[in-house]
Amino acid sequence: MSVKRSTAIIRVLTKDLGVKPSQLIAAGRSEFIPLVDNNSADNRSKNRRTRIVVLPKIDEFYDMIERMKKKQ
Repeated sequence: MSVKRSTAIIRVLTKDLGVKPSQLIAAGRSEFIPLVDNNSADNRSKNRRTRIVVLPKIDEFYDMIERMKKKQ
């Protein structure tokens, strides 16, 4: 599931925001690095997360977010 979430975000960034696919990497860690134990529904929801790391042209990222807001 973690890779599916990651690739879904990649699709949004490439299709909706025009980011070059060669600049993106989708990755998943599955059960290997949980934030908390997966022993309850609440904890499992905490472990379902997506982290986006943007390097190094942060100004271009903010421009993309603004374009996305205008489309909505």
